[in-house]
Amino acid sequence: MNQPHGGVLVNRIATGARKAELEEKAKAIFNLTVEDRYGADIEMIAVGAFSPITGFMGKADCESAIENMTLTNGLAWGIPIPLPVGDQYDNLSVGQEIALLNKEGHVLAIMTVNEKFELDLDNFAAKCFGTTEDKHPGVAAIKRGGNKFIAGPLEMVNRPVRHDAIDGKYFLDPSEIRAEFEKRGWNTIVAFQTRNPIHRAHEYLIKCAQEIVDGALIHPIVGETKSDDIPADTRMRCYEALIAGYFNPKNTKLSVLPTAMRYAGPREAINHTLIRKNYGCTHMIIGRDHAGVGNYYGTYDAQKIMDKVGPAMGMQILKFENTFFCKETNGMASSKTSPENATQISLSGTKVREMLGKGERPPAEFSRAEVADILIEWATAKNKVEA
Repeated sequence: MNQPHGGVLVNRIATGARKAELEEKAKAIFNLTVEDRYGADIEMIAVGAFSPITGFMGKADCESAIENMTLTNGLAWGIPIPLPVGDQYDNLSVGQEIALLNKEGHVLAIMTVNEKFELDLDNFAAKCFGTTEDKHPGVAAIKRGGNKFIAGPLEMVNRPVRHDAIDGKYFLDPSEIRAEFEKRGWNTIVAFQTRNPIHRAHEYLIKCAQEIVDGALIHPIVGETKSDDIPADTRMRCYEALIAGYFNPKNTKLSVLPTAMRYAGPREAINHTLIRKNYGCTHMIIGRDHAGVGNYYGTYDAQKIMDKVGPAMGMQILKFENTFFCKETNGMASSKTSPENATQISLSGTKVREMLGKGERPPAEFSRAEVADILIEWATAKNKVEA
């Protein structure tokens, strides 16, 4: 099992009397309402998924991540995690304790403001997202927050409210996942990151990786995603069905990652990898267009950046080419494992969403029948509501 990024697994979760003390304190200090994506960041910081940081990042670390892909201490970091405060900037002072609330008024954390600063958002966007276009969802998110930020350590008082129907048993902190790996006797663990239902190509990648490790962590993101992405609870049903029917559960662990997608392609691959290192993983699958959106990134840009960053992180990166259903071999393959001029059957996530929007069932070459059943059930209900 891997050591945490930086060597120590951060724990900033207030419990018992300390939690009660902070909840009371929140009533008497400045309250700052944050978007759900930053509420998710609070949880990721507090549980140690973003180790070694213990709070929202300051200017020096942010600029180092933007320019050098490292924190100021030299540890790899792809996308900074600052807290934008918009028009509340002038109401905040260095040294001040504030309560961070979600839009429903739920107290998430108590934070000490150590720093106030501004960032050049166009430079942030260009370096981390490869574009300054507002139509990119990650760029739109940082521009929506504005260029005024605060930094400082925090203690989480309450977890963000879950707005989906995902079983709570899947929300496991890094310490809990690590305990599970230890219980199972896993020393080498591969992580698979996804925001989509697992299709046949994904299944193939995971199983290839499982041949050389003790176990696999299937770790879908269930935080904020694009509006046209398939809902997290539907995706979870797909993962459950696939694992039950086509994987060995003794060598497979399903859990969720409650963070927001940034759609930052190569830069996000760095963050996704260090997060899984904090969960104890030793290997990371990086396939085609990892964490991509639209046509902003090259097919294998994330793999190229992880060639540079992965070894220094102490993570073994498993790179896979585009995979497809090969008609000649009647199974999944890549250009390395299929006959020359093979007939390839593959579909993009966008194409599948289009099919579902029309009420069309994904073909067997793309999706297992059990998964297709769940997707068409969801799509049929959605299409009726929108009709």
